[in-house]
Amino acid sequence: MSRVIIAGAGLAGLACAVRLAKAGVNVSLVEAAPQAGGRCRSFHEKSLDTTIDNGNHLLLSGNTAALGFLKEVGAEDRLIGPPGAAFPFADLASGERWTVMPNRGYLPWWILHPGRRVAGTTPMDYLSVARMLKSRHGALFTDIVQPRGTLYERFWDPFIVAVLNVLPGEAAAELITPVLWQTFGRGAAACRPLVARLGLSDTFVEPALTYLKEHGGTVAFGCRAADVTFDHGCVSSLRCGTDKVDLGPDDQLVLAVPAPVAQDMVPGLEAPTAYSSIVNLHFKVPAGPRLDSPFIGLVNGLAQWLFVRDGIASVTISAAGDVADRPGDEIALQVWREIAPIMDLPLDPLPLNRVIKERRATFRQSPDQVARRPGTRTGFANLFLAGDWTDTGIPATIEGAIRSGNTAADAVLSALEPGR
Repeated sequence: MSRVIIAGAGLAGLACAVRLAKAGVNVSLVEAAPQAGGRCRSFHEKSLDTTIDNGNHLLLSGNTAALGFLKEVGAEDRLIGPPGAAFPFADLASGERWTVMPNRGYLPWWILHPGRRVAGTTPMDYLSVARMLKSRHGALFTDIVQPRGTLYERFWDPFIVAVLNVLPGEAAAELITPVLWQTFGRGAAACRPLVARLGLSDTFVEPALTYLKEHGGTVAFGCRAADVTFDHGCVSSLRCGTDKVDLGPDDQLVLAVPAPVAQDMVPGLEAPTAYSSIVNLHFKVPAGPRLDSPFIGLVNGLAQWLFVRDGIASVTISAAGDVADRPGDEIALQVWREIAPIMDLPLDPLPLNRVIKERRATFRQSPDQVARRPGTRTGFANLFLAGDWTDTGIPATIEGAIRSGNTAADAVLSALEPGR
């Protein structure tokens, strides 16, 4: 019986494994770390005496790949959010607050209503959205939308930074277009914000591992995929740690590993080579409601998003750049002074906190790096790629990672069942 070995148990590898296991394929998942989830996981933080997520993630109801994955593993009820499409924001410079509320249906009449659009904007400002829906390959975001005005400051800038993890002047416009089409372009039903109810591992990782176990899949941790051996255009063996795994003529290999690892293993593989950092901070705050929503967008501050759950206030600084080089206590102090007033908490003393710096959080999603994204198929018949850095057509997000895993699984199934 043929088998599929998947190297990497991040969301891309898990999604690929789940899809293949559902099809009845013999799946073996190997992971270098002692746990699954990659950059999308939770862990117990001793200094805060609680479980926190490695990073903060906001999904939308239009993220069909992510929601389909959760439905398959029986975890779709582990996301929570407001009953409708509502995005609260606070301007840290002026103190002004507003909530963006797209309406149902495809006709965006919400931009005509002052109480539903970005504060200080006019309906004419939103013509820039129409221009973005026709972005061209290789264009920068700022080639299409001028970096000035209230809508740019209060919507486009935080939106681009949050979605692409680069500054607007570096951002590949072609990655924003599908996001707009799949979410805001389809109305409220596709852009309701969702967050993990208890944590990323509880929502995405543990249900997937349970699913694989129930469907006959195996998972091995602490098993680093180091290199592969090729023979007549196919992978003939994979080395995991000190073990060598031979592949039979019908066996398949999926590399769901970071881009640099894949480049070391696959001859001639072109992939992104530049990266952007993210800094996440977690503060221990008094239990009880601190916001009217599980999250709030921040404008004119160091961070872009504030999430509050179970006595932990978490913020995300995307496109962190030089911020990631600063001392953690210095970053924490500045961020706390920005967010404490939003939660009606005192500035002093600085609460217990944990600063997490991800220097290679995503590949740098600029036009030159986007052009280096490879497809799931390689020049070797039984070798496939998965990961948010592959050519999914969308940004390197949870949705992108899961979509890449699904695409790799479909390619494997086609190889196992010619004509599928």
